[in-house]
Amino acid sequence: MLKQVFESDFGESYIKCEHESGLKIYILEKPLYNSAYAIFGTKYGSIDNCFSVNGEKVEVPEGIAHFLEHKLFESEDGDAFTRYAETGAYANAFTSFDKTCYLFSCSSRFYDNLEILLDFVQSPYFTAATVEKEQGIIGQEIRMYDDSPGWRVMFNMLLGMYKNHPVRIDIAGTTDSIAEITDELLYKCYNTFYNPQNMFLCIAGNVNTEKILKMVENGIKPKEKFDLCRIMPTEPDEVSQPEIVQALEVATPMFCFGYKENADSMPTVKERICTAVLLEMIAGDASPLYKSLTEQGLINDEFSFEYFNGPGYSTVIFEGESSNPKKVADEIKAEINRLKEEGLNKKLFTAIRSGLYGNAIRGFNNIENIAMGLVDCAMNDTDLFDDVKYLKAITVDDVYKRLARLDDDKTVLSVIVPKEK
Repeated sequence: MLKQVFESDFGESYIKCEHESGLKIYILEKPLYNSAYAIFGTKYGSIDNCFSVNGEKVEVPEGIAHFLEHKLFESEDGDAFTRYAETGAYANAFTSFDKTCYLFSCSSRFYDNLEILLDFVQSPYFTAATVEKEQGIIGQEIRMYDDSPGWRVMFNMLLGMYKNHPVRIDIAGTTDSIAEITDELLYKCYNTFYNPQNMFLCIAGNVNTEKILKMVENGIKPKEKFDLCRIMPTEPDEVSQPEIVQALEVATPMFCFGYKENADSMPTVKERICTAVLLEMIAGDASPLYKSLTEQGLINDEFSFEYFNGPGYSTVIFEGESSNPKKVADEIKAEINRLKEEGLNKKLFTAIRSGLYGNAIRGFNNIENIAMGLVDCAMNDTDLFDDVKYLKAITVDDVYKRLARLDDDKTVLSVIVPKEK
């Protein structure tokens, strides 16, 4: 098994291995800690609805990745949650736009829990009857999210942002799309995306690397490798709809304001770090804009921002609650244009960069944070210590160049307003 060791200049190190099956394994030992965190995942998310296997094109219903995640916990003999209850571990799973992950954390019996994880993720069991039952359960979940203001304000923005890219579709799909899912389709998707060549195992905590690698050698089921190609529709540069308003049961209007960006390639680590610093300079707690919006009573503690990106999509998002979301969006635009014209404050840049550097170092005290960081490494083929490296190296000019990509003509404002009584 090919093994690489990565070391930082602040005392942390981890290993990356590649099993002969193609499975990528990342392990960071924390021998002084009492717990451990493990994630077994696949590069398969809600946007993967059209793909080809060895040149054969396949199209599947929206929401099938999420549906598969739900079903994989089941077996003929029970479900994985029952097995974890016996070991005392916390277990969960999630499907995002570009990945599906199964995880557990525990303070004892780690290797028993790892054995369960490796077993159930590699042991699918689907029947027509169990699929039909799950369609009812997930249908209820979809209807619940349709009425969730926090969920709808985000997805309405994505609907306005993207014309063709599947990121505009809810991760769970629709009640109509999941009605098309069959056990045969689930097996088709499972056998395609749950091949070890497309998967990763990320572990952090009080563990022994060699013991884990031995378990992987004995526990990974070999599968035939093949050529997998994801097929994405062409996405125009312009947004689909610049403003979307929906009425739901809220006390205060909610907003999600985003800038659509070119996403021909995934952002580099340096680009992600420059974006993180830039967003803090635009709207972070120490920024002039945040002070102004707060003093005007236009935002509250719910205000936040993020860099949302993945295969074929890239968006800078500002969101929160406000009595006047349109004015908040206008103020954000005005501040961004001011910074483009006047330049960035070097003292503020230095303070923000130092703060993010400190947060990045402190993040290595949290095993969940480490494990999720290793997942990011697996997804993007990066180094866990890259964030720290670039936070030390970037300049204010690097961040200013990143600012130029925010275009006023490519914005979408999504608002949830209170229903009229």
